[in-house]
Amino acid sequence: MSPRGSRRRRQDVAARCAGEYDAPVRALYWPFVCFLRVVLAVFFRTREVVGRENIPTEGPVIFVGNHPNSLLDPVVITLSCGRRLHFLAKDTLFRWPPLRLLLDTLGAVPVRRRQDHPGGPLDNRAAFAALYELLRRGGACGIFPEGISHAESDLAPLKTGAARIAFGAATESLGPAPIRIVPCGLTYFRRTRMRSRVLVQFGPPLTIDAARLAAWREDEGAAVRALTADIEASLRALVVTAPDFETLRVADTVRRLYASRAPADFPLAARAELTRRFLDGIERLRERDAEVEATYRAVAHYAGDLRALGLRDADLERPLRTRDVLARVAAHLALLFVFAPLTVPGLVIHGPLLAAAVVAGDGLTRRRDVRATTKLMVTTLCVPFAYAAIVAGLWARWPGPRPALAAAGGALLLPLSGWATIRVLHRQAALRRSVWVLLHLILLRREVERLRAERAHLVARVWGLVERHVDPGLPRIVPAQGDVPRGEDPVA
Repeated sequence: MSPRGSRRRRQDVAARCAGEYDAPVRALYWPFVCFLRVVLAVFFRTREVVGRENIPTEGPVIFVGNHPNSLLDPVVITLSCGRRLHFLAKDTLFRWPPLRLLLDTLGAVPVRRRQDHPGGPLDNRAAFAALYELLRRGGACGIFPEGISHAESDLAPLKTGAARIAFGAATESLGPAPIRIVPCGLTYFRRTRMRSRVLVQFGPPLTIDAARLAAWREDEGAAVRALTADIEASLRALVVTAPDFETLRVADTVRRLYASRAPADFPLAARAELTRRFLDGIERLRERDAEVEATYRAVAHYAGDLRALGLRDADLERPLRTRDVLARVAAHLALLFVFAPLTVPGLVIHGPLLAAAVVAGDGLTRRRDVRATTKLMVTTLCVPFAYAAIVAGLWARWPGPRPALAAAGGALLLPLSGWATIRVLHRQAALRRSVWVLLHLILLRREVERLRAERAHLVARVWGLVERHVDPGLPRIVPAQGDVPRGEDPVA
């Protein structure tokens, strides 16, 4: 690349992060983010976000995540973190115009990788300078330190780029707010399928404080390696593997029940480690110990009742107000008599579009880490075009003064039907049990008291099983608190 071309590229990338790049495209950011929220709501049956309290609401932040699902990963993190992010993306992705439009709209920063340009120049000074300026202004960026998207269950070896960017930016004039690195663990279940589930976990931030900077000035290489090791440890604490989402949900519920006796400052890393231990115990003991199997089923039933009533485990620890009861009854009635009927007009449209996305994702690529992204891209591109084609058809179908009214009605009804479909898909279990759920919502106070009693019994039951099966040589995460309270059978 010529010096003039290199300089032009650095200016282009810097402008991209400074907010001066292609203003009409950047103006689409928030509308496009809202549209992507709708697309993800259709694509995922469940997107659970844990640890939002670990994300600084302002100041320079670098998000680092594992990378199991190609372009879907930055979209999921962006829509889950509440900050406007600029992700590093390999420059080869910008060659396809529709994908370039997506990346430009989201403010992605192109970076050249050695594996994409063997033997060619790797001038990434523009990308680094742009990120330094972004962080100096208190912005947020995202990096996948593995450097590649892959379908393996374990982390790939981490590159040192995130640590180098953090230290490099920290030497700039950043003001009173230090740079914080927030780890993000992405756990997908059946990652290539539509209507799958994803767990997003944000961990406690790593701070580039005076001690880290002093170590960096003394030995740059050692400080970068140490910070990279800390990033890897933080990510490993957040990435959880399970055979299916239901097993993970039960293990996480068991963890919450068990940790209800833990100190108030129970750290996130300890929570993730507890979940791993319970997943391991469930896998090893369910077929060998009848009491473990019975407890698993009891916890699954308890968690299912909570979901059907729109409650969380933490809700049982707070007083139940009358307005909470009325709000849940009203929401369920709206599901039955408003959202369910609204899904009917869009079924003939959304059904074939979703089927086309599934076929395209499975047929256009063999890479497991790219299939979900392909399905998301097909859905993202097809839905607006389908809506536009239908509205245009309504306009052309009726001559005279009716076209505007017909087109306006179609333009309003189609997105409304799509939104109603999303609500119904998220609450389909409650819809199938509609009468049961409605009756129990009307009697919600009685149901909450029943669930509180069941919760107390399950807490004792879980603690009893842990004391029976715990490895004496394994460090305890939650200190043992003596025997299970009298009058409560831990295993029956």
